[in-house]
Formats: sequence, structure tokens, C-alpha cells
Amino acid sequence: MNVDVEPVEDVPVDDAAVPTGIDAAEYILYGGKGGVGKTTMAAATALASARDETPTLVVSTDPAHSLSDTLSVDVPSEPAQIREDIPLYAAEIDPEAALQDGPFGGEANPLSGMLGDGPDPLGGSMPGSDEAAAIRLLLEYLDDPRFERVVVDTAPTGHTLRLLELPEMLDSMAGKLLTMREKMSGMLGGLFGDDDEDAEASIREFSEQIERLRDLLRDPARTDFRVVMVPEELSVQESKRLLDRLDGFGIPVGTVVVNRVMQDPTEVADIDSEWVVAPNHTDCDFCARRWDVQQEALAASQELFRGHTVRRVPLFAEEVHGERLLRVVATCLAE
Repeated sequence: MNVDVEPVEDVPVDDAAVPTGIDAAEYILYGGKGGVGKTTMAAATALASARDETPTLVVSTDPAHSLSDTLSVDVPSEPAQIREDIPLYAAEIDPEAALQDGPFGGEANPLSGMLGDGPDPLGGSMPGSDEAAAIRLLLEYLDDPRFERVVVDTAPTGHTLRLLELPEMLDSMAGKLLTMREKMSGMLGGLFGDDDEDAEASIREFSEQIERLRDLLRDPARTDFRVVMVPEELSVQESKRLLDRLDGFGIPVGTVVVNRVMQDPTEVADIDSEWVVAPNHTDCDFCARRWDVQQEALAASQELFRGHTVRRVPLFAEEVHGERLLRVVATCLAE
């Protein structure tokens, strides 16, 4: 399935500076706090990747999708080519639709009721059937032979981390189901529907899928996990926590992207200076104060930056959507 795309507008950036392909792993995941620009980075990276004829899929697992808005094209729920001139594909995972089939669909879903609404031992609300479906589809796309690279716009930090913590909890849950069935025999017929053995098998299958995803994230030869932040104190703190948790899972992070930095865009990319609007730190008191706040946050981030490649993306005067600014972002992300 192909998606109609509006003609690409003129881009006021030196075309030679825009990456034609990227030197990166086959799987690139952008993670971080909600609202820091993960979708923008994923879209820009996928565009650059596909420019050298590398079949590239950019997929959003965030329930609050914004990939369509960022790319200025209607992105379907299943992978489809969204550009005629380059092999760029996109998908916004629709967990509700995915629930209609697969091992976690319909009434057979063993997670319904148990994981959906109540508190969990990890703190916060547990991922439920929609996350199960998203994981199943994501793994399916990662294995799709049509794509040589997959770029993932992940859900906000908390959801991503809880998914990574699920295997041990689900193994324990499946074990308890087995023990209860042995002790109580037919008394558990109504716990998960008519067949609690199917429920146990589904839980174990889901656990194996999560474990497989976690193993993939741990392999730096195949996966590049990138943390996105903005130069603000709260974002710095959450990024530190995310890096610590990922390190605890054995998931390496190669790149930290600092987005919306109030500096002249021409300082980080080969952009026509007559086109861009740069912050005025001299005559604008608001700009000067915000720049001071950002510099303080950047100074506090030095430990966070240590051992990682750091990329800065400036704050633009207009919202980033469509190829014109995404190509500028891709230029900022390039080495």
C-alpha cells in the first residue's frame, strides 16, 4: 500500500550537508520523557536513512501518535511506503486493532483485568493488552525482510521501562497459575475464561517476546538506543534516571540528543542564515534568561554526557513538521 504524498517543498539547507544514508545499527530507538521530541528525531533519522536507498521503516509505539503530523502525511497502522522517490515506510501501531488477533486478542487475553487498571508491584499502572499487542507487532516489524533498518519512536520513559521489567513478573505469574491449578484442579475454570492452560501458555509466550526484545536492545551491534532530552532541569533528571535504568538492564546508550537548544541554528547545521530566525540573546531579555537556564542545565548534564555521543538540535522559530525542517534536524544529528 502506498500513501499519497504532497510534493516536497524547497529546502533552504545545503543539500550536500544533508545526510544521504546514515552509519548506524539496523535498529534505532529514541527514548525519553514525553514531549522532548522523540518523534521528530525518529522521523528525521528515517528520512536520512532512506536517502541512500536503504529500505527504512519508522514506527511509533506511543499511544499518542504524532508521526503523521511530523511527516505531514497520513501514516497508516500497518507499514506502507510514504515516499515514491525513496524507500521510506511508516506505521503507527494501533494496539486496539491488533487485539483482534494474535495470542492476546479478545477474551483469551490473559492480561485483561490483571494488568490493565490496578497498581502493580513495580509502581504505577501495569501495561495491559494494548501494550502486549504493540510488542507483538513491533517484533513482527523488526523481523520484516522488507526493511534493512527500523527506527522506533518509543512511548514515554515509564511505559518503556515497565515493559522491560515484565518478563520476571510474568514468569512468576505463570508459575503461580501452575501451582494453583495443581492444588485446586477444576476450581480455576473461570479465572481466565474456559481454559486456564491457554492463559498460562499465553503469559509465557508474552514473557518470551518481551525477553527477546530486551535481548535485542542489549546488542549494540544491532541496536542503537538514543536518549532525547531538552536542556531543562527536570528533563536532565529524568534522562539520568533513564540512563541508570537502561544500564541496569544492560542496554547500552550510544547517543544523547539535546533538543530545542536556544542557539543560532547556523552554528550546528549548514543552513542559509537569511532564512533562519535565531534567538537574540543581546536585546531580548526573555531569550537571554532562557539561554542562561539552558546553560545551567547543560552544565549539570556533563556527567550524563560522559561516554556518549552528544548531538544538539536548535530550537526553531516554527514547529518541526514536513521535510523542510526534518532535513535540517537530520543534518544536526549527523556526525
